Amino acid sequence: MSLVKAAVVGVGHLGRYHSQKLAALKDKVEFLGLFDLDRKRLQEVAAELKVPVFSSLEEVVQKAEAVIVASSTPSHYEVCKALLTAGRHVLVEKPVTQTSREAEELCRLAEEKKLVFQVGHVERFNPALRSVRKKLKDPLFIECHRLAPFKVRSTEVDVVLDLMIHDLDVILSLIQSPPKSVSAVGTPVLTKKIDIANARIEFENGAVANVTASRVSQNTQRKFRVFQQNQYLSIDFQSGEVNLLTKTGEWNEQELPIEAEAFSLEKGDALMDEVGSFIDAVKEGGAPLVSGRDGMKALKLAEEILEDAERRLS
Repeated sequence: MSLVKAAVVGVGHLGRYHSQKLAALKDKVEFLGLFDLDRKRLQEVAAELKVPVFSSLEEVVQKAEAVIVASSTPSHYEVCKALLTAGRHVLVEKPVTQTSREAEELCRLAEEKKLVFQVGHVERFNPALRSVRKKLKDPLFIECHRLAPFKVRSTEVDVVLDLMIHDLDVILSLIQSPPKSVSAVGTPVLTKKIDIANARIEFENGAVANVTASRVSQNTQRKFRVFQQNQYLSIDFQSGEVNLLTKTGEWNEQELPIEAEAFSLEKGDALMDEVGSFIDAVKEGGAPLVSGRDGMKALKLAEEILEDAERRLS
């Protein structure tokens, strides 16, 4: 069975992790090497993983079959466009691009050339979500909090594109209805961009999502709560804990007909599953779990949230 000739562009914080996962897939991948404009960082990661380095993006385009793009968000469009134009399969970190217009162009390009174009919304591979996904049939209300301490990296984008977009992608994958309206607030705290934000999203089918994201919190929190007819589900993406309450009968004065389930899943390795899924899609010609259009929809919703939040700030 032939190996997928793969490479990584961008070996910063996330790119290094992507490279580690790719290097571990020796039975599926011929890891051709890495490329980054930061030559010092490039040499460090290459030495750690014992893989070659590319001298230019053009060399990656010429030699690789499948490429993971983990460079800075402003570079995603140009890098992915060069790769897709040359017929290369791409897994790009979230957010897919800086604008949904750029994302639309890349999606069309990938579709025309019948290429795998996957976006790195890693939460979709979280074991806690995957274990209960079949139970989430008709969400009526979703509430989520994604809070994190401040880190210097990723400050080229605001908190909506940095953190909230993870939950926006999951929400859009669960609520099979277009967003109808968005109301959002946000404020800069430690950077010139919005560092904490809250959004209320109403969907055409009547469902509502209330989403909070902060990158200036003291503690880390990744909680996701779903309410649907006769059922309440709570997922802690960080710990893997899942709590499910289900109404099993009609109320009466003597009994509360509720069945409670609680379980904790091993954290697993969602990033490895994401990278492995990308390679499998390339080998088998299948559709990725998180497509370019999924990434574009999440980005478009994020843009609407930012627009409303910034309007209130001005």
